[in-house]
Amino acid sequence: MMKNSQAIYVEDLTKIYTPRRKPPVHAVNGISFTVECGTIFGLLGPNGAGKSTTIKVLTTLTPPTSGKAYVNGFNCIEQPLETRKSLAVVLQQNAFEQFMSVLNNLRTYAQFHHIPRKEANKRITAVLDQFGLYDDRHTHAIDLSGGMRRRLQVAKAFLSGKPVIFLDEATTGLDPINRRTTLQAIQQQASQGTTIILTTHVLDEAEELCDRLVIINEGNIIAEGDVPAIKRLGTPAYSMQLTFKTTGNELREYLKQLNPLHFKFNNTLIDITLQRTHQEILKIIQELNRSYGLVHFEVHSADLEDVFIDLLSQTSEERA
Repeated sequence: MMKNSQAIYVEDLTKIYTPRRKPPVHAVNGISFTVECGTIFGLLGPNGAGKSTTIKVLTTLTPPTSGKAYVNGFNCIEQPLETRKSLAVVLQQNAFEQFMSVLNNLRTYAQFHHIPRKEANKRITAVLDQFGLYDDRHTHAIDLSGGMRRRLQVAKAFLSGKPVIFLDEATTGLDPINRRTTLQAIQQQASQGTTIILTTHVLDEAEELCDRLVIINEGNIIAEGDVPAIKRLGTPAYSMQLTFKTTGNELREYLKQLNPLHFKFNNTLIDITLQRTHQEILKIIQELNRSYGLVHFEVHSADLEDVFIDLLSQTSEERA
């Protein structure tokens, strides 16, 4: 049963769609997980994995076929109004009044959530600064760039002051500088006690931000834990940055025969990721140094994206 320290509790959640004249679609197959209060939780998976359906159940947009789902102690099925009042959602599609200014969009959103004017003004000033929107506060939303609109959408959710916020692809369309600003804002919000549920295809974001992760594929949870624990589930893999005096087709073919997960060839600089043991990596480096004039190398444990792809491959092979 749900504990007071948990913002979200999901038990044996199942969702089956029954389209007319078509076979049933098992979008979610009896998944269970919990999210602790004040943490950033990543819900990851490929397109069609069941992430969106899970979010729809938790935000009361669709009822489950069976199972339990609680947000902030409220039963998502039996208490949908109370559940909705306790959360905010940022969907992939932006939602705001295009012909209103940034400032008036935020004011209207604050009124919609019955935030007292004095408190609303305080929060609006905070999110304008936090998301770098202050200089554009009088600009109509329709005149903003795509990245600025995305920041406005996330700012609205933070303005709400809800204890749980769902962020679906929050940094879509952002340039590197604005992306960094948004990521810092997410971390700051969590540090103040807000629970963040993050869905993203940018896995380095999940690796940087998330306290815990769940990876879903074909409606099933295939991995769960913090980032180091998830990485240990995959086949051991290492990313290498290699620098050579000269490169040629012989070196390229040798590296391709190693079946890399990732391979980028740029003149004398090569980025490659291999699924090998530590000892095997050392032997490969020795061979590269002996036969191909290796000048410099750096070796790192594989990142979350490499492990993610490996885990998906493993589950696909198991079900084949």
